[in-house]
Amino acid sequence: MTAISKQLQMQFPTSDRSEGASVVPLSDVILGDVRPILLTLLGGAGLLLLIACVNVTSLVLVRSENRRREIAVRGALGASPWRLVRQFATEGLLLAAFGSLSGVIFADWLRKILWRLVPKDMAADMPFLGGGGWNTHTTAFAVTTALMAAVLFTAAPILRLISQQEGEGLANGDRSSANQLWQRLGARMVTVELAVAVVLLTGAGLLGQSLYRLLHVPLGFDPDHLATVEIEVPATGADKNQRAVALYGEILRRISSLPGVASAGISSMIPVQCNCPVDWITFPGRPFHGEHNTVDERHVSAAYLTTLKATLVRGRFFTDAEDASKPEVVVINQALAQKYFPGEDPIGQRMADYEGGRPSEREIVGVVADVREGPLDSDIWPAEYFSINETQDSYFSLTVRTRQEAGAILPLLVSSLHQIDPGLAAFHEMTMNEQIEDTQTALLHHFSAWLVGGFAAMALILGVVGLYGVVAYSVGRRTREIGVRMALGAEQRNVVLMILRQAGKMVTLGVVVGLLASLGVSRWMASMLFRVNSYDPLTFAAVAVILAAVALAACYIPARRAARVDPMVALRYE
Repeated sequence: MTAISKQLQMQFPTSDRSEGASVVPLSDVILGDVRPILLTLLGGAGLLLLIACVNVTSLVLVRSENRRREIAVRGALGASPWRLVRQFATEGLLLAAFGSLSGVIFADWLRKILWRLVPKDMAADMPFLGGGGWNTHTTAFAVTTALMAAVLFTAAPILRLISQQEGEGLANGDRSSANQLWQRLGARMVTVELAVAVVLLTGAGLLGQSLYRLLHVPLGFDPDHLATVEIEVPATGADKNQRAVALYGEILRRISSLPGVASAGISSMIPVQCNCPVDWITFPGRPFHGEHNTVDERHVSAAYLTTLKATLVRGRFFTDAEDASKPEVVVINQALAQKYFPGEDPIGQRMADYEGGRPSEREIVGVVADVREGPLDSDIWPAEYFSINETQDSYFSLTVRTRQEAGAILPLLVSSLHQIDPGLAAFHEMTMNEQIEDTQTALLHHFSAWLVGGFAAMALILGVVGLYGVVAYSVGRRTREIGVRMALGAEQRNVVLMILRQAGKMVTLGVVVGLLASLGVSRWMASMLFRVNSYDPLTFAAVAVILAAVALAACYIPARRAARVDPMVALRYE
């Protein structure tokens, strides 16, 4: 490829002087910037699975502790340890199997819903979506995940069985050692849950901020009350150029006369789509060494930029009279003026392009404030605007500014276009805001923010439920102790504070560990963020405060219930 590019440079010294070639893996082309998002979603799903497994393991462990007497009786009657292990393994496998089967069914339903949210034309440019269905790999992954969960569910009661001494369940009943084990292992599990919830909440907060800033990035025009329709004209006949110019005028005249329409314009491409097509420009009178001055190229009607409410900085816009028979003129954006005419007035200057290898000079007649032509997360490129009457495009977009809600006028626009010429192909009728929100950049940020946000919400719920379970179980085990304290004069407030203090230690440790882990995760997510610091202190602080407040609020319920224990009932509890 390098050798071929060098031959092309010698063969076409004007247009290919600085052109080269590169070879990249096909997977990089297919996935592009989507790979970090996919890995982030996989990581979020894994962390949520970890919280769920910890919760279920805690419940299984509590159940096995409550069955210690039963297990001890089975052992005394001759049940071998292997027989008991098989019993726990069977229970764990059934639990994992039913849970995984439910998850697979829900995942398939949710996948179909998410795919419907992707526009069909965009899905055609995202081939990785085609491999997202059920196949050998995804089935094997689901089965492996279910087996790992089953092992985790089985390991807790088996390890407890191994550590239990013979006759312990018969001698001690089922209270003191269970309470001690739960305080140790249950607290550690809750700490892990809360730490994972902090990581997911932090990621969701950063992605949410990124999405908000992406959708509120300056556009250089007013997208409200703008309706758009894409149009294609059959390019036939020797007089197609003259017919195209006449068709542009007829479309703008008829559409502008519709009720509720303030103005209308035509362009070769609507904004916020891509930095394409591009043009290579030079400047007559300046030295040229084959460098490629690449700019966005747009063909527009006279009223298009005013319909967008783009700001004219100096000079003028096009007029309807300017066509291929008149001297060629061009309007440029501020980015082009600042880059190639720093400290100069570009009005009256000349620029040229080398389309087809032949220079074509144009006079700059106007400078417009930067309109974001490319994706929302890209820098604004230099751009040039030609009169569409000079280029006679057969594929173009109609942009209409309305005095009413833009979506309401879309059917009328399509029917009016078909009345003008039944051969016109009118499609993709949408409001400008819908066009912006349906771009690939916006959709990817939407999906990642909403999915990670959903993971974070479920993680918060599961973590708080796990904490509530630990505290409630601990309160239940300490009923007699609490009764003794209250019989000796402890006030209800002191009991509540004692329970909350115990829960506060777990919450504090979980939040601190989660914030430390979030520092590393957020650094890895930096490539997915738009104008958001991966170490944003407000996000970290908000996550810590929200999680701590919700967790302690959940702990207040069992704490309040413990404070209302009747001392006489508690002393007779055993």
